[in-house]
Amino acid sequence: MVENAYDKVAVIAQLNKIMEIELAGVVRYTHYSLMVFGYARIPIVGWLRDQASESLTHAVQAGELVTQLEGHPSLAIGPLLETHKHEIGDILKESLDHEQRALALYHELFHLVEGESIMLEEYSRQMIAKEEAHLGEVTKMLRAPG
Repeated sequence: MVENAYDKVAVIAQLNKIMEIELAGVVRYTHYSLMVFGYARIPIVGWLRDQASESLTHAVQAGELVTQLEGHPSLAIGPLLETHKHEIGDILKESLDHEQRALALYHELFHLVEGESIMLEEYSRQMIAKEEAHLGEVTKMLRAPG
């Protein structure tokens, strides 16, 4: 088996940070889905709960990589800040901030493994692409029609 030249301890630590922020996303999006009221509630709640499910999937993927690298998955959850702002625009702005932080963590992982592990590099690329698409979606939701 070929040994990779990347810092395995640093990669495991980065994957754990990713797992923690994705788990925070599960809590955050679930909370948001409970706080939506008004005429457009049903589709927005559905979208937020889909985001919570996606965050859980991403956390599990990161955790699986941690254990594949013989590391121990973190039991921590990333930062959760209750702003008590529950207007849809506020929720989307907080989501945008959260997703930008997650994107930065995936970029950091990519730089740790670039040119050293095709598997981890491709994982990073795929997650970066997903996060960028999600940021684009949220940004479009924040734009005024017309």
